[in-house]
This record gives sequence, C-alpha cells and structure tokens, in this order.
Amino acid sequence: MSDMRLTFKEMCARFDVTPRTLRYYEYIELLSPEKEGRSRFYGTREVARMTLILRGRRFGFSLEEIRQWLLIYRQKGTKPQMEALLQLADRQLVALEQQQAELQTSIADLRALRNTAADEMKKLNEG
Repeated sequence: MSDMRLTFKEMCARFDVTPRTLRYYEYIELLSPEKEGRSRFYGTREVARMTLILRGRRFGFSLEEIRQWLLIYRQKGTKPQMEALLQLADRQLVALEQQQAELQTSIADLRALRNTAADEMKKLNEG
C-alpha cells in the first residue's frame, strides 16, 4: 500500500469529488501531491488526508478547522492539540444536535401538513 500512487483523475474518482474541488484543496494546501511535469500523483499520505478532509466536511467543520485537524493528525496529537480537537468536536456536536432537532421538527410539521392535505383530498373525493 505504501507504493500507491493515484493520478489526478483516479483521485477524483476514488473520492467522488470534482477536479475543481481537488485543485482547490491543493491550492489552499490541504493536499500536496507529488508533481512530475504537469502530472500529479497522490500517495497514501494524500489519500489519508483526503479521507480526513471529507470526514471533516461531513461533520460540518470549516476548511480552517479541518486544517487544524490535519495538523493534529500529522503530529500524533500533543495534549494541547487534543484538547483543541475535543473543543472543536464538542462544539460541532452541539451544532449537529441542534440541526437534528430542527430537522425533526420540520419533518413533523411537513408530515402534519401532508396528512391534512390527504384528509382534504379524501373529503373532496367523497363529496
């Protein structure tokens, strides 16, 4: 696995990201592929970093927060770094739980509206 080298196109396909996204992550220095002429190659380090970037995005972290997360990952985490990660995670968990509650409310409201409309349809069809 240490000899893995993905091309730009293979990296996009593996992570289901657009070329623009991959180039942007390189531009802001979240990724640093090997360059040979105009070709770029991604080794195991960059594959691992991309996995963490996408996981961080899924969790709702900003790209700057992900940058900090990658620093922790690279340095194996000193105590202050781990404390910073815990603070980030705790804050994001609160935000995600709030979003979840809002979604549950929206789902319940939409379900009630749908049921009311279905009841009205029944009455119209019967009458």
